[in-house]
Amino acid sequence: MPKPFTPKVITANALIEGDVIYLTSADQWTRDLREAELLEDEAHAQLRLVEASARQHEAVGIYLADMAPADAGPEPTHFREDFRRTGPSNYAHGKQVELS
Repeated sequence: MPKPFTPKVITANALIEGDVIYLTSADQWTRDLREAELLEDEAHAQLRLVEASARQHEAVGIYLADMAPADAGPEPTHFREDFRRTGPSNYAHGKQVELS
């Protein structure tokens, strides 16, 4: 029996900088997970993934990531996505400096 669909966002890495990025409902890439489009319909999620996958001149490694709806925007349900949104872990730079 297939696993039921859970909410997701489209995520990837920016082609030039390598930063983690998310697709918004306005078809823009953002580095802020709170701005990502939360996809709650499986067919719509697959369609958005196909559209995003055609943008390989902007992003690499495009995929759907499991999320949970929250007041401040999508929240990761898996530690990998929670880790990715914080940026590199070797020292504070990039997003980590902005968040501190």
